[in-house]
Amino acid sequence: MKVLKTYKLYLGGKFPRSESGRYYAVKAKNVHVANVCQSSRKDFREAVISSRSALGGWANRSAYNRGQILYRIAEILEGRKGQFIEELEMQGSTNTNAKKEVQSSIDRLVYYAGWCDKYQQIFSSVNPVSSSHFNFSVCEPMGVVAAFAPEESSLVGLASVVASVIAGGNTCIVLASELKPLCSITFGEVLNSSDVPGGVVNILTGKRKELLPHFSTHMDVNALIYCGSNRDEIGLLRKNSTVNLKRAIVKNGVDWSSEEAESPYFIADTQETKTTWHPIGI
Repeated sequence: MKVLKTYKLYLGGKFPRSESGRYYAVKAKNVHVANVCQSSRKDFREAVISSRSALGGWANRSAYNRGQILYRIAEILEGRKGQFIEELEMQGSTNTNAKKEVQSSIDRLVYYAGWCDKYQQIFSSVNPVSSSHFNFSVCEPMGVVAAFAPEESSLVGLASVVASVIAGGNTCIVLASELKPLCSITFGEVLNSSDVPGGVVNILTGKRKELLPHFSTHMDVNALIYCGSNRDEIGLLRKNSTVNLKRAIVKNGVDWSSEEAESPYFIADTQETKTTWHPIGI
């Protein structure tokens, strides 16, 4: 007798069910393949608390150590390729496309692992000033980032968003694809088996339409990433982000399996620039 997998949430390094007890059915080619937790507003609030608690420790880790951890995630994902390929096929992908998506996800994690200790050199600067001061501009993580993973991608889009956010020292809450969520919680298992501290990445499954207002109005979220093209959702997100001046980042039309989806500028999207003045001769 085959034991079917129970797909839960990934919050604070644990795998709870939604506090609401709700779930929804995932179908592929009109076949029921799994039941997935339908996250609530309270689940999201718990994820924000978890992310905020983990932020200090993660942001203060050395860039080199963050790179090591991202590389470790890629190693574990490499060892579980078969499981991810099977889940992608369950959601309607061909075997060829499934293999390509898993390999792209592994490559993407290694790519951002390499940038962890390099993006500062690209985006920081020593500024010329007309006074007896040194003037330095450096990048600092924005804080808690809430993200909407691409709907059309089950794994590589989610992995790309998560990797670019945490490479820069942020913590994140990501809402997985509503139609193809299976790989998201399995990816949470990979994170949990790696050296990523609990709370650095929190993965929710559920309805984007229901959760978008809560994501965009929460006062303890510092930035939003929206992957999609729905104009109404983009408009609502940008409007609500003004409540506490969240940075709203829209990624529309990105081919997440291509080189277009890997760039140090994706790390810079969730960085703030801090400028320090230091007198010369003191």
